[in-house]
Amino acid sequence: MIRELHEKLISGEITAVQLTEEYFANIAQKDEEVFAYLTLTKKSALEQAKKVDEKIASGEKIGIMEGIPGAIKDNICVKGTRTTAASKILDNYVAPYDATVIERLKESGAIFLGKTNMDEFAMGSSTEKSAYGPTRNPADPERVPGGSSGGSAAAVAADEAVWALGTDTGGSIRQPASFCGVVGLKPTYGRVSRYGAIAMASSLDQIGPITKTVEDAAIVLSVISGEDKFDSTSAQSPAKDYTNYLTGEAKGLRIGVGKDYLKDLGPEVKTSIEKVIETYKKLGAEVKEIELPYSKYALPVYYIIMPCEVSSNLARFDGIKYGMRAFDHKNTKLGFKPEDRTLIETYLDSRKYGFGEEVKKRIMLGTYALSSGYYDAYYLRAQKVRTLIKQDFERVFEDVDLILTPTAPSPAFKFGEKTTDPVQMYLEDIFTITANIAGVPAISVPAKDKVSVDGKELPIGFQLMAKWFDEENMLRAAHAYEISFRSDAENKIK
Repeated sequence: MIRELHEKLISGEITAVQLTEEYFANIAQKDEEVFAYLTLTKKSALEQAKKVDEKIASGEKIGIMEGIPGAIKDNICVKGTRTTAASKILDNYVAPYDATVIERLKESGAIFLGKTNMDEFAMGSSTEKSAYGPTRNPADPERVPGGSSGGSAAAVAADEAVWALGTDTGGSIRQPASFCGVVGLKPTYGRVSRYGAIAMASSLDQIGPITKTVEDAAIVLSVISGEDKFDSTSAQSPAKDYTNYLTGEAKGLRIGVGKDYLKDLGPEVKTSIEKVIETYKKLGAEVKEIELPYSKYALPVYYIIMPCEVSSNLARFDGIKYGMRAFDHKNTKLGFKPEDRTLIETYLDSRKYGFGEEVKKRIMLGTYALSSGYYDAYYLRAQKVRTLIKQDFERVFEDVDLILTPTAPSPAFKFGEKTTDPVQMYLEDIFTITANIAGVPAISVPAKDKVSVDGKELPIGFQLMAKWFDEENMLRAAHAYEISFRSDAENKIK
């Protein structure tokens, strides 16, 4: 889609201003129901689009992302733009600097339509936990779009953006991509700079693209990836054009499938994934059964490590440096005034009213696990098991190039269906969190066969995980599947 729009801009069939206005018109028409956006940046978007048109008119060459409208998850800093992480504690926060990925996108000439809704501080799997209200799934407004990057996935699925950025700590790009029927890519840890992303769990977080097609994901990844001196965890990986690896072929690739990943799926989801596996066999890939014995511990490991890092990272939101400063007005009945508060009381009031329930829950769990007497029993032990999970991947990747799993155990569920049972909500990440724990790249691609639920056809995605820094083979395999069922007319657009 990006390439097609790029060619239309060059030929003069459409201008960047017209394209940008078209997407803002889509937003005006659809977003009252979908609620993908928290902030729109129409003025700056049109100004950037005008510059692209002037460049084209003067005969200058433009890059493939120039003039292409996209959306940014609201936990990624864009200078001069409100950045809330969907939390009331940052309701009035305007970022004073650009994240590295934003700098690179600006250099590419991409256009930002606005900031998208999300679960508060990226803590959730449904975008029901946003302090500003839930995003709805364009495939069925009665259902969630997934989370935490639900706004970004919904924006792309509803044609409210050509591309979007999300963040992925345990599946927050891939799971909403699956629910909304789009492509979501989590790069290798360190492939894309985290500088300027509001941290949730620093050893797990990654920024990545959400797009309509695999090629679009490769295009955006080519722009945002590469080493960054501002991120100490950034890997020394040179920037490259990932579209060069989209050959349309999967022949010769070795794909591993874990039998345990399929046994507890619903019949329709299982059938859809089995058809994906058969497609790869027809494309010439070798499909092998694999075992990842320590993966069964991934969920408890994740829900110890992640809250511990949350507890540490969110300590900075205290009502002093930035964000809201709250005062419990019940105290006025006792004769207290805001200026009478101690420092600790300021902290407590600001965090009490600024954070939502899910955020408070995870802070408390993490603080407990890190506390004296419990650190060794919980956090240290979880880190040891994390190493065993990573070793599982190292062993398996000696025999296969890729691992194929469902992205989520089910299609999108209805609002409120899992909010009363946190464990059921956390289980939505069962297939995705291992990639974050091990640090490997992973992508969710829409399966050809949708799932019928209550008379509606809902999208479902499958996931490919690759060796560390082997986005090339992962994208190659994903692209080969994607084009295997396109029409002849669509195959011409590459």
